[in-house]
Amino acid sequence: MQSKTKFKAGFVTLVGKPNVGKSTLLNKIIGEKVAITSPRPQTTRNIIRGVVTFDEAQIVFIDTPGLIRIEEAPTPVDRKILEETLMGIEGVDVVAFLAEPERLSSEDRFILDNLKKIKKPVILALNKIDKIKKEQMETLISYYQDYFSFDRSIPISAKKGTNLSILIGEIIHYLPTHSPYYPSNFITDQPERILVAELIREKIFEFTRQEIPYSVIVKVHEFKERTSDLTYISATIYTEHSSQKGILIGKRGSMIKKIGQLSRKEIENRLNCRVYLDLRVGVKKDWRRKVESLKDIGHEIEQI
Repeated sequence: MQSKTKFKAGFVTLVGKPNVGKSTLLNKIIGEKVAITSPRPQTTRNIIRGVVTFDEAQIVFIDTPGLIRIEEAPTPVDRKILEETLMGIEGVDVVAFLAEPERLSSEDRFILDNLKKIKKPVILALNKIDKIKKEQMETLISYYQDYFSFDRSIPISAKKGTNLSILIGEIIHYLPTHSPYYPSNFITDQPERILVAELIREKIFEFTRQEIPYSVIVKVHEFKERTSDLTYISATIYTEHSSQKGILIGKRGSMIKKIGQLSRKEIENRLNCRVYLDLRVGVKKDWRRKVESLKDIGHEIEQI
């Protein structure tokens, strides 16, 4: 590692509209799943830190929920998370704005208008470029630059890993000289209980439809190592309404069994040990209308 006077370290926030690929990008850069992904918008609830360390720098990534206008947020919980996310942007060193290869949406304009208010380097990461031709890409970058004065513009594909080394290099360029914030082998500060809850919620997104995934809290009650290679985890999926409970359980328990089996495999891969997952379903009526429910999903307010 280079001398401390040359080493760089800092916080980088990934922002963009829902389903633009922020979690996919974070996981690809870190090399492990630290954020859940789904084709559906608004998958991320927690502001997740992913850490990657190089010989010359350490980047602490903040993966935020997909940003929409606060007045469009459907519940008090959603509005509170959005407000905290916008406030937190001011505390980072670099902002990476992810966009899709299409014209600006109302969500894009809302985010960029907020970024105009802060004095931080902003990098445009035009994602999913594998879906368009080169001339279209160049036109879109110019179009985005006309709306917002980005410090750098990098076309990428988070899914395929295209140009991610270039993006990382540009991010490091703007980081301040600083000693590492975390050990070199550290990849996330998310507690294991929260990671487990998020992995279970990811499977709910995969197997249920409509409003169900957005109406659940996954609460991990017990997380205990029983033997050297077996961890016991007890968790409950809470829904807002009793009718949703039946959907999650499924006919003769088929749905909850499927969610449990695939969640267990993901958790075992993440924890690198065998897992006994005791998964149940309960009802916590109208939890999204109570801001105090943020504690139940592991969402904590903290200053960067």
